[in-house]
Amino acid sequence: MNGLATTADQAGGSHPLLLGLNMVEWLIAIIALLVVAGVGTLAVSLFNRHRAARHEDALHRDLQEQRQDIERREHRLGERETRVDEQARQVQSRAEQLTATETELEARRAELLDIEEERRRTLEQVAGLTAEDARAQLIESIEADAKRAAALTARDIERVAQDEADARAKRILATVIQRLASEQTSESVVSTVQLAGDDMKGRIIGREGRNIRSFEQITGVNLIVDDTPGAVLLSCFDPVRREMARLTLEELVADGRIHPTRIEEVHERSCLEVDRLCERAGTDAALEMGITDLHPELVATLGRLKYRTSYGQNVLRHLVESGHAAGLLADELGLDRELCVRGAFLHDIGKALTHEVEGSHAIVGAELARKYGEHEDVVHAIEAHHNEVEPRTIEAVITQAADAISGGRPGARRESLESYVERLHRLEDIAMSKPGVEKVFAMQAGRDVRVMVLPDEVDDIGAQVLARDIAKQFEEELTYPGQIKVTVVRESRATEVAR
Repeated sequence: MNGLATTADQAGGSHPLLLGLNMVEWLIAIIALLVVAGVGTLAVSLFNRHRAARHEDALHRDLQEQRQDIERREHRLGERETRVDEQARQVQSRAEQLTATETELEARRAELLDIEEERRRTLEQVAGLTAEDARAQLIESIEADAKRAAALTARDIERVAQDEADARAKRILATVIQRLASEQTSESVVSTVQLAGDDMKGRIIGREGRNIRSFEQITGVNLIVDDTPGAVLLSCFDPVRREMARLTLEELVADGRIHPTRIEEVHERSCLEVDRLCERAGTDAALEMGITDLHPELVATLGRLKYRTSYGQNVLRHLVESGHAAGLLADELGLDRELCVRGAFLHDIGKALTHEVEGSHAIVGAELARKYGEHEDVVHAIEAHHNEVEPRTIEAVITQAADAISGGRPGARRESLESYVERLHRLEDIAMSKPGVEKVFAMQAGRDVRVMVLPDEVDDIGAQVLARDIAKQFEEELTYPGQIKVTVVRESRATEVAR
């Protein structure tokens, strides 16, 4: 007890609430404190349990909701799977139906093919022809009918034209007078051959016109036998061809033997003679310009320009005039005279080849000069004299000036003749483009076009069709006064030599 009291005293001395309490009270106070501490601990424990219970309830509800959501999704997936299975069964059923239908169609197709083959065999047995033979005969028959109809139509048109010839003769005559009114043009396209007597005209014409027809067919030149005493005329837009015909006729008249075979022989020699004259003319022109080192091919090509005119002006004389003008300009300006003269003298050399090579005469002439070793400045002057290539040197400008001086002098050129010659060239080019054509000659100032065809490639009906096609193309592409007669000549020859 004394110990407890001492303890109580110590406690009382240390805690204000225990001061003045006896032992019993002090025990009661301690018990009360213990009770209060236990109640607090219990309360805290109960609170924690309650909070844990509420958290557990929340988790349970979440799990329940997730379980329900999963069940709903499984239900939807099940329904979808059921629908997919149903659609798969329907697709399978349709596939089976399509397979059955396709099998049935193949069977019917095979049956129809058998029926068609049986029908074809029956028709072949009845007709005695195979399908290919029948088709070939049908095509051949249609082609023959078309050609025959075309030929008949052409003959009808020709007959109507002949019936109207009298009514149109005056207009054609007026057109001829108008086109031959220019003295310069007449002199440029007509050559005169003197005869010893008028009886020679009959020999030139030959029996039923055989000789004159052969002469025109071989030379491509129109031979005019009129009332002019002691002379006949040769008319052709191509001066080289006209010169060959003139030499041929002069030799025939001097020899006296005139027949188709002789005409061919003399014409061949005349062609060689004209080539020799061309070479001489080119050499003379080059010597006049003081040029002695031209390539022989260039000299020969220049000589051919002796018979070529441009707007009524002789091309070779135009080149000589241009060369002289270029030399004077070079002397005045202190330039290289040789280069300037050479470029001006050769600037139109391509005109001798424009009917053989595609392209303008400036480009063709430049390529020809380059081919035969001319200086590059000379080549450039040739290709640039019509500004098809931009002039880069003073020699090219001098060439342009010399060309303009020669062509622009009074009386040097007339455009009507150049247009006339170009039209006749176009007539021959159109006819020559047709298959089976060997030669073409535009005669009678372009009013008559003679077309020589290969007999192995063009038959009689084809000749009628060809004449109609050429005349139709003339009407569509060309503008001309009066009318143009197209004559297609189909001739077979057999030649043997007796030894």
